[in-house]
Amino acid sequence: MIQEAINKYLSNGNLSVQRGERPFRVVLFDMDGVLYDSMPHHAIAWQKAMAQFGLVMTAADAYATEGARGIDTIRVFVKQQKGEDISEEEAQRIYDVKTALFHEMGEAKIFDGVYSLMQQIKRCGLQVGVVTGSGQRPLIQRLLADFGEFVDEKHIVTAYDVERGKPNPDPYLMGLKKAGNLKPYQGIVVENAPLGVRAGVAAGCFTVAVNSGPLPDEALTNEGAHLLFPCIAQLSEQWADFGL
Repeated sequence: MIQEAINKYLSNGNLSVQRGERPFRVVLFDMDGVLYDSMPHHAIAWQKAMAQFGLVMTAADAYATEGARGIDTIRVFVKQQKGEDISEEEAQRIYDVKTALFHEMGEAKIFDGVYSLMQQIKRCGLQVGVVTGSGQRPLIQRLLADFGEFVDEKHIVTAYDVERGKPNPDPYLMGLKKAGNLKPYQGIVVENAPLGVRAGVAAGCFTVAVNSGPLPDEALTNEGAHLLFPCIAQLSEQWADFGL
């Protein structure tokens, strides 16, 4: 199944894979819901913060909009519910409240399988990058503390590295750039959110979905995911089947 999906992807005439050129050279991970089991905390923080400003966001909304820049999500919800266009600065004030609430809930655990997957990726000679819609410095510092063996700050893309967040391709294109100006077919994206999957596919990367949340599988496959796993531990168990 894995090789079939890879072969189908690489046979796409739009990719322009050069003869003899290695197709995959970096694995770009989303952070929340992929590396950390943090989305339940994010959902609670979103609901509480938005309520303080007279806005309604459900847990399902939090999962459905995951991956987008927080200020972009806030501006969309304000427009939809109040008919107002607020500035990025105004949206940032709401996002700061959400951030504070999130950090009050303590650290989320690392998903089982993440370390072993990164170890296998490193042994294959591939780079590891992280592409997140977050701009929270404490989270970036935790990434470096937890995964410093595999990723450095130069290979991390945050909300502040791009003007357009997910579902636009810009964050993953930036991830490819930071990995050495790589081409789209040289990147594997690992995502758990519909907007993130859409961004990875739009960037032209081979996009693997990990359904770690409550959304139906179709929410990810309908966005074009090339492969779907129920958890990152299973992706780790089957990494050898990628043949890299």
